[in-house]
Amino acid sequence: MPEAHEPIAEHEVPPHLTEDEKHLARLGYKQELNRSWSGFSNFAISFSIISILAGCFTNFGAGFNNGGPISISWTWPILGLLILMIGFTMSELVSAYPTSGGIYWWASKLGGPAAGFFTGWLNLIGLIAVTAGVSYGCATFIDLTISTYSDSYANDYSLGRVFLIFVVVLALGSLLNIFSGHLMAIVNNVSVWWHVVGASVIVLILIFVPDQHQSVSYVFTERFNNSGYGGGSTSSLAFWFAIVPFGFLLTQYTITGFDASAHLSEETSTASKAAAKGIWRSIAYSVLGGYILLLAVVFAIPDNAQGQPDNALAGTGVAPIFVGALGSNWATFVLFISASAQFYCATSCMTSASRMTFAFSRDGAIPGSGYWKRLTANRVPAHAVVGVAVVSALLTLPALIEVNVNGTPVPLAFYAVTSIAVIGLYLAFAIPIWLRWRHGSKFELGSWNNGAKYKWMNPLAVAEILIVSIYLMMPSTPAANPFRDEFEWKFVNYAPIVTLGALLLLTIWWFASARKWFTGPKHTIDEAVVEAFDA
Repeated sequence: MPEAHEPIAEHEVPPHLTEDEKHLARLGYKQELNRSWSGFSNFAISFSIISILAGCFTNFGAGFNNGGPISISWTWPILGLLILMIGFTMSELVSAYPTSGGIYWWASKLGGPAAGFFTGWLNLIGLIAVTAGVSYGCATFIDLTISTYSDSYANDYSLGRVFLIFVVVLALGSLLNIFSGHLMAIVNNVSVWWHVVGASVIVLILIFVPDQHQSVSYVFTERFNNSGYGGGSTSSLAFWFAIVPFGFLLTQYTITGFDASAHLSEETSTASKAAAKGIWRSIAYSVLGGYILLLAVVFAIPDNAQGQPDNALAGTGVAPIFVGALGSNWATFVLFISASAQFYCATSCMTSASRMTFAFSRDGAIPGSGYWKRLTANRVPAHAVVGVAVVSALLTLPALIEVNVNGTPVPLAFYAVTSIAVIGLYLAFAIPIWLRWRHGSKFELGSWNNGAKYKWMNPLAVAEILIVSIYLMMPSTPAANPFRDEFEWKFVNYAPIVTLGALLLLTIWWFASARKWFTGPKHTIDEAVVEAFDA
């Protein structure tokens, strides 16, 4: 439409634009970030954030105590397939809209400023929580690794010591992220092979080193209830529809963070295809690899003095299983592999969260946006990186409160943080997935799409997200239930308090102020320039 614009001076037309830069310009943005990531690197960051060596191990107790072996052998593959459906719906969206804003940008495009505002904040809360959860899990496994190797170190255990390691992990992850965006692409490439080789080595160790293994019947049919509810019953409807779902946290938390492929799309070559494949492939490979890894752990559970599977030992986490089945030397080696993988994962989480912070600030949605969207000479959002690290540390402060359930220390604060991550991220995913379904054939497809399958995939994805989110906001132990006599505040699952509290504050902010000035994604490139080179 030449008549709609003033003539464009020759110097205003960007020379030698790539197809990626043209696509980004059509979406309203100039190329600011360094597009140095390959398709493999894009896949690698989501695969690293999913990190089967992190989520499978750090949340093993959540699954095992709420249902027993069947909670792992059956719910993992079922939920994994449903999450893959979620991934397919998001792959279609990122192919059409490959921007760093990712989830929030899609919601804004399809549902307007309000949808974008709430989606963006849910996504940001989830990304910061997953950074906090993974980093704290990494610190815990570093501490476990050293404790398994050294008895004297183990005897001085304290929550303060673990929290200090957690802060160091955040600091190191921040430094790596600030140094160079290209360096992070290399780190993620290395991380993929560490996860693949490391997980394979751990599986082989669990197969060949233990003197005995549990039966197939135990792994696929044994069930028990360590939740404290229902008197330990495993035969009632409540067991199947209330207790076992508490263990969904294991799968849903492990297989999350794959939206990183979208947030890094502005730094990825051939992003409309590469980022789409990065999302669904990272999920598919993680579901398969994680299932093999978890089954190997359950088969390796040692027997107790009575010659029965030591369920009480297994309920305290994977570290006692490794020590009991492998001995301290092999257990130390396995824990070291896992702790290292978790550091890669934590660093990748920070990359994804900082890119979302940058993109959301670029559109003026975060207080102090001018500060958070600044880039270094290497085109890295360093201020956003530091901000994510600081808020992650603050969110995890309740982990300093010692909580004992039946005389055993339980990281309830860690489970709460991981629940916040799952709820925030997946609710943010649900909004654009639902809006895309509402758009139907009007949706402008990208080069990778689901065709007509979106008609059943998208509602199924949204239903899975809503059901699991409700379960993760429930009190998972009787002492966290305010209607029980044993209730104490230190046991409370603060995931719903943070998530619903944040939504309430955001709603007040939106109607009081934000709706007057937040208009969604802001263009950083002149539309006339876009038309000039797109003609």
